[in-house]
Amino acid sequence: MAVLEMDLPETLYGLQIKEGHGDGDSSPGLQSGRPVPEVLRQIRDSLGDMRSSSEHQPGIVNNIRKLFETGSAHWLFSACCTNADSDMVKVYSDLLDSVTGLAALPLCETESGDLPDSAYADIPRLAAAVCTVLQALISRLGDGPENLHSDRTSTSMRALACALAPPVCMFAVTHLQEQPWTDESSRAAALRLLDTLVHTCGLGSVTQFLCEWNPHGHAGVLGIVLNILKPQMQKDCWKQNQATKHVFAWFLTQVRRPWLVEYLESVFPPSLLISDDYRTENKVLGVCCLHHIVLNVPAADLRQYNRAHVLYHALFNHLYTPEAPLMEVVLPCLLDLLSVLEKPCRSTDAPRRHNRYDKVFQLALTHMEMEHKLALRRVYAHNLAPFIRRMGVVIIRHLKRLERVIVGYLEVSDGPGEQSRLSILNVLEEVLRNAWPRLGCRLGTLSRALLRMMCDVSSEPDMCPPAVRDELLDRATQCLLLLDRSCEGRLKGALQDMDSSSCHPAMLRCIEKVRGAT
Repeated sequence: MAVLEMDLPETLYGLQIKEGHGDGDSSPGLQSGRPVPEVLRQIRDSLGDMRSSSEHQPGIVNNIRKLFETGSAHWLFSACCTNADSDMVKVYSDLLDSVTGLAALPLCETESGDLPDSAYADIPRLAAAVCTVLQALISRLGDGPENLHSDRTSTSMRALACALAPPVCMFAVTHLQEQPWTDESSRAAALRLLDTLVHTCGLGSVTQFLCEWNPHGHAGVLGIVLNILKPQMQKDCWKQNQATKHVFAWFLTQVRRPWLVEYLESVFPPSLLISDDYRTENKVLGVCCLHHIVLNVPAADLRQYNRAHVLYHALFNHLYTPEAPLMEVVLPCLLDLLSVLEKPCRSTDAPRRHNRYDKVFQLALTHMEMEHKLALRRVYAHNLAPFIRRMGVVIIRHLKRLERVIVGYLEVSDGPGEQSRLSILNVLEEVLRNAWPRLGCRLGTLSRALLRMMCDVSSEPDMCPPAVRDELLDRATQCLLLLDRSCEGRLKGALQDMDSSSCHPAMLRCIEKVRGAT
């Protein structure tokens, strides 16, 4: 530590700290005895003067980092001696605001909430430099033996660590995600800062850091972070800083059961606000936040104050927005929310009345039947099978329209991957497993659609890769086997009379498998 303290005057000289007591000697050798609040105040003034000019910023940031690395813990953090009359938490909080302000994102005043990527050109470089400063500060606030000069110093350092943890964590998260204002270097620096912060607080994971109690008896920082974010997530200003919504979403998704319910009042309204925006990317982000809430908050708390009903109507209205990225998150979220609002469809203790499951399923089928965009067709087909599994035999109410959808999707190829066809075969398999008693009258239509699709796939080898073709044929064969069982062998008898002389060998093998099934 003596070596570090010998380097401190040189660091202060590099920061151009001026003597504040008359005409006394201002040589670097005397600077280390000055109160740290006065030193930090002059640093803040220097940062304010340089904020508009990026030429000298890297140098002063580097010197601030050296200050925290070379100064003794007693001089930097103790609330006694020369620092006795100062509120050390306020002193360091003010410095933190000034340092992080160097890498603050420019505000956007337009309705879109977006700025061109060029507006963030200098942010990654400055953010990486600021992360090194904050990492040096947080590291010195750790519990290493070299820092424990006295009980009073240790107490002051713990109080500082807990006070600085929320804003430091927010800064790290702002630059942790892949966004226009970050690059690989700044993201790596932000990750190191977050890891250092969690380790300094004596915890093993980010979730513990956010939610649990650390060994010193201080609560997790999530509540404080959400209070800081609350004024920034209001309807009239949440788009001014493009990072705010992403920071909020990151913190929300880190918290799971059983902790999230404690913060429900703080996270539910902002998530609804984001999902209600007119821009698709914001809708998607908001729905992802809401889905996380649905999965990690007890059903009773969601139903309280009609939260679940409000959420259902918000999500149901999104079904009328024909955007594939939005449908991809809305349908799974609705499915999980319906289990909160409705009794299980498989329950037999009450009449199976028409409910929200049927309403959502019927609207989805209507959209699928009319949809011509391949991206949307893939999303709808992929998400239909989970609804059928959840609803069970109740899907017999929708068999007529469901049959038309299945046949229509089997007829149309959607590219080399054939995602729609594979998904709709999965849908048909679920229908055959759950509604088999009512499929006898649909044997001809479904078997013809399957055989026609198998013929198309096997006779045109360039339509899709061999692996995809084999998977399609295997899935279709499985559906034919299930269909034959549901119809008590009638399909097998029909296939025996079929002329298979012109069939492709791959298709013929599938038919023989059905014929020979017992």
